[in-house]
Amino acid sequence: MSEDILPTRQPNPGEILLRNKFYENVAGQDELMSKVTGQLLTLELAIPGIYATILKVTRGEEATVQLTPAFYITYGCWLLALALTLYAMIPRNWKVDPTILRQDPAKYAEGLGLEDFFQQTARFKRRLISASSILFFIGIISAGFTI
Repeated sequence: MSEDILPTRQPNPGEILLRNKFYENVAGQDELMSKVTGQLLTLELAIPGIYATILKVTRGEEATVQLTPAFYITYGCWLLALALTLYAMIPRNWKVDPTILRQDPAKYAEGLGLEDFFQQTARFKRRLISASSILFFIGIISAGFTI
């Protein structure tokens, strides 16, 4: 192997900006997922109320719903979606080694690297939010069969 010194140069301002934006994006993923979770929670609390209001307005004093399988599916899915969303909002304790930027995935039990931490927290929330959204959508579709 050659002992030659490789020429290097300082990064230009554009490269520095791109690097900084990359790290801001990685670090901001968890915050973005938290904002999405908050918006989803708002919807999950509002839609059942709107549904009940529509029933009251369209049916007047006879605003009752038959206890059909569609009714149980609707409220069961909405309840599970709400539970998943609330679980996504609960802070978790992650084992992180601040001296490592990226940990070998086989060694995650020893502790995550800094970049891994931001990616894992965002991935955890994204999975819960995705499942919650699907359940909530199924509940909305099922609500159409209860009227």
